[in-house]
Amino acid sequence: MKKVIFQMSVSIDGYMEGPNREIDWHIVDDEFNAYAVETLRASDVLMMGRRTYELMAGYWPTATGDDPVAQEMNGTPKLVFSRTLKRVDWQNSSLATGSVGDEVARLKRVPGDGLLWVGGSDLAASCLEQGLMDEIRIILTPILLGGGKAVFDAIQKRHPLKLLSTKSFQSGNVVLTYEPARR
Repeated sequence: MKKVIFQMSVSIDGYMEGPNREIDWHIVDDEFNAYAVETLRASDVLMMGRRTYELMAGYWPTATGDDPVAQEMNGTPKLVFSRTLKRVDWQNSSLATGSVGDEVARLKRVPGDGLLWVGGSDLAASCLEQGLMDEIRIILTPILLGGGKAVFDAIQKRHPLKLLSTKSFQSGNVVLTYEPARR
């Protein structure tokens, strides 16, 4: 069965971006790129909001040919949720026509067991609040930023989580995989 998954790099003090929206602190190396390629190959769709789409569409289509993640990012279908965009031009991208709940339900009905990745913290918060999220993967990065945007600052209530697994990298990154605890 398809799973809706959110993954985000987070500093040890809980920020997904620095005070000036910078993400230059992410630790990306060959081992991490192999992980990224593996997860993208298992994905049916990357769902994202407008801001995440604009950031990614501004980078991935022109990423250098030797970047092992670029081909996967550009080739994977993308579904963009936006109230303001009239069109999306990044390869394999389309605009969502329904609500988040309706689109997730539609994607889950498509045959196969691929992953449905959620990009962007606001869209992830919406999925979590609606009970649509199956997994949350936090890539804990060994850095303290001292300020910035918290990863789930848009949620309105508590969401207990159950730890499913951990994966450590030589760089010090640790992927913590959780599922929402169903009550």
